[in-house]
Amino acid sequence: MSTTTPRTGSTGTARTVAPVGPVEAVRLPDPYPFYARLVAERPFAYDETLGAWVAADAAAVRAVLGGDALRVRPPAEPVPAGIVGTPAGEVFGDLVRMTDGPVAARLKAVVAEALARADTARAARLAARHTREVLAAGGEVPYEELMFGVPARVVAELCGLTQGAGREAARAIGDFVQCIPASATPAQQRAAATAAARLRELLTPPLNAASATHVADRGDGAPASGLLAELVGAADRHSWPHLAPLLSNAVGFLSQTYDATAGLIGNTLVALARGAAVPDTPRAITALVREVGRHDAPIQNTRRFAARSFVHAGSEVEPGQQVLVLLAAANRDPAVNPDPDALSPGRVNPVVFTFGAAAHRCPGEELAVALAGAVVTELRTAGLSTTATPAYRPLANARIPLL
Repeated sequence: MSTTTPRTGSTGTARTVAPVGPVEAVRLPDPYPFYARLVAERPFAYDETLGAWVAADAAAVRAVLGGDALRVRPPAEPVPAGIVGTPAGEVFGDLVRMTDGPVAARLKAVVAEALARADTARAARLAARHTREVLAAGGEVPYEELMFGVPARVVAELCGLTQGAGREAARAIGDFVQCIPASATPAQQRAAATAAARLRELLTPPLNAASATHVADRGDGAPASGLLAELVGAADRHSWPHLAPLLSNAVGFLSQTYDATAGLIGNTLVALARGAAVPDTPRAITALVREVGRHDAPIQNTRRFAARSFVHAGSEVEPGQQVLVLLAAANRDPAVNPDPDALSPGRVNPVVFTFGAAAHRCPGEELAVALAGAVVTELRTAGLSTTATPAYRPLANARIPLL
């Protein structure tokens, strides 16, 4: 469905934007009137232009994300063809967010447990320190580095990579994530392959060290320390014997941090510039970041692919077809979130689809919120702000402002 979408500017005057579809909406200054129309009029419908079904309201999004007939990747192409046989393809094929089935579910339990035990307080302290270091360099505020580089460097440090190795990992993950979208070019895929190989080289020594330490300490009650130690410990508790998929998902810790956390930081700064109440306590900052995650989702959509027939609300998705899942639209469905267009930190029992749902719900939400909150806090402490009307990166699913 493409449409010309009216929206209301800051003066309350209705004005018109160019015709958009569900993918192009991600980059609009205000995509939410368009999403609201889909929720009200076409909650689950086939879009001829996209050649895909579109799930917009909360009921459809919940059904699709929980549907056993749907896969996170096309069944005939579990790994993008352009990276098959490369280090990027090997990492991609092991990522729990990109795979389905009982083996993937078992590994997902390992990864989720490791992230659930992550030291988010330490992560916030590291993010605050790195933000202060970046700002101390002076000059124009390097929002790109603050949104992307700082969170990646913190996660790298949580994985045991410090100083130059942490900075190199943060740069490399920016190349690796370019292979994930369907629009990736051959050049981006080659760069991702190089980056994946280097990331595995960087992460192998700390993962091996964590494994050796865990074996030596097993049974004496010594606590694990760091994300890789938590990953190894969770693997042991779940009787997961294979080290290579753990290494791939250590790379995944970095990749999952990248776009989502950058968008969460940027969209929180934009919300403050547009008049959101300035938080005065750490708890208030966390509440604001969480509500921005619902109100202006950093990840606006995802896709699912039918391995067999899937039926919702009387409509059938046939095997081989795909579904565009509008997480951001469902976040503002009034059926699950009263007064959904209001930015209300501390909202009681919000329903939030930004981090997914069911088997592929992202287990890194708490870490992302901690990192974003720390970066935003340091920027506010430094008296820095941004524009209320930014442009957005030309991405198909991530809503990340250009600041």
